[in-house]
Amino acid sequence: MSKPKLLIVEDDEGLCSQYRWAFPACDLLIAHNRNQGVAVAQKDHPPVAIIDLGLPPDPDGVSEGFATLEALQRQVPDTKVIVATSHGDRVHALRAIGSGAYDFCEKPMDIALLRTIVERALRVHDLEEENRRLAEAPAPSPIKQIVTASEGMLKVCRTIEKLATTNVSVLLLGESGTGKEALARALHDLGPRAKQPFVAINCGAIPENLLESELFGHERGAFTGAVKQTIGKIEAANKGTLFLDEIGDLPHPLQVKLLRFLQEQVVERIGGRTTIPVDVRIVSATNTAIEENMADGRFRNDLFYRLNSVTVRIPPLRERGGDIMLLARYFLARFNREFARNIRGFSEDAISAVGAHSWPGNVRELENRMKRAVVMTESRMVDAADLELAASGEMTPDLDLRAARLRAERDVLEKAITRANGTLATAARLLGISRPTLYTLMEAHGLAPAALAGLDAGNDPAHADAPERGRHPASPSTVR
Repeated sequence: MSKPKLLIVEDDEGLCSQYRWAFPACDLLIAHNRNQGVAVAQKDHPPVAIIDLGLPPDPDGVSEGFATLEALQRQVPDTKVIVATSHGDRVHALRAIGSGAYDFCEKPMDIALLRTIVERALRVHDLEEENRRLAEAPAPSPIKQIVTASEGMLKVCRTIEKLATTNVSVLLLGESGTGKEALARALHDLGPRAKQPFVAINCGAIPENLLESELFGHERGAFTGAVKQTIGKIEAANKGTLFLDEIGDLPHPLQVKLLRFLQEQVVERIGGRTTIPVDVRIVSATNTAIEENMADGRFRNDLFYRLNSVTVRIPPLRERGGDIMLLARYFLARFNREFARNIRGFSEDAISAVGAHSWPGNVRELENRMKRAVVMTESRMVDAADLELAASGEMTPDLDLRAARLRAERDVLEKAITRANGTLATAARLLGISRPTLYTLMEAHGLAPAALAGLDAGNDPAHADAPERGRHPASPSTVR
């Protein structure tokens, strides 16, 4: 097996040599600054990276290190980033974890501890990759064209399997984009007529004056422009299956002719004088409330009962539970292959927006949005904007325990400062901690500048006890 890749972003050559000695089982990728590190990461996609916070052009500070961390999080979000911090520098370690780093290790490095952290990060990365592959794999379904894990949709698939072996007429009821044609084709492909023609016609997409000719055909000279004999869709489907999509839009005069065909199993071309026997199975579908059309007289009751030996109701996508993300991952994998892209997955805001959307266009809408997202996105993760969906305000929470603790700690700090009206001495008293500890926690969470900006130093009783902020021990450039 090939060695796992380990990215090292470190400007000190001596420390780079120690890393090479410490990780002989890894394929080390060495970079000395942010631009090099990001370029190597984009090219090789290492599962783990170790970055020094003190990188040029700010070797005595941490701004460039955090910029590198942010860039890696954005460009290679699956890479587990471990930051190297100065000894005892808890503030920057906490900030790095809060910014998305996997873990940290203090300088001077404890090689055994660092190896353990890297090995654990490699295992976590491998597990996440395996979970991603399993999630992207289509769920088992009785019908090849249908990807689902929803019990309601699986029940529909099992019903289609049973009906496929019979010759009864089937009416498929469901909203636009729910997969009615795929199920109609499955009725044909899984039955005894599979080797015969499958002919589909959309009754709502063809003008009324042309639809009769499309269905029944015409003889040469039957009307202006009929320069040759043409067989209709019904005749073309002989021995096979005729799929009448949007049957609810069929004009009333043609309902009479279709009913005669269903009763007698013969057709007569426009302008013709002979009847032609046709053996065809009828599968119809509609997204309209056909019962209402019957009550209004727009659809014939006798035709409905001829078409409706068995009715199969297809649930809309919004009622199919986890199928939405299952299908989204399926389409992501499919379009990645089709367009030679390497999009890794979905951001939290995308997952939240997908769950909040009502999907009026059902699977067809999801497919089209995913195709656009894969083609147009410039990052490695699909986000809500790529899907042209509004980001939901309620994001999926990060379940990492350490991140959850940091969120809770920040939330309590903000509430205490708000309740104390910005008076830090009162906030520290409410929290049951000392003022220096409060300053340290505020700076770790990025709250110190915002919280102190509006305070008058001369009037703040806590100001005199506050430690000087913004000065931290520089990270050592070598480890001895």
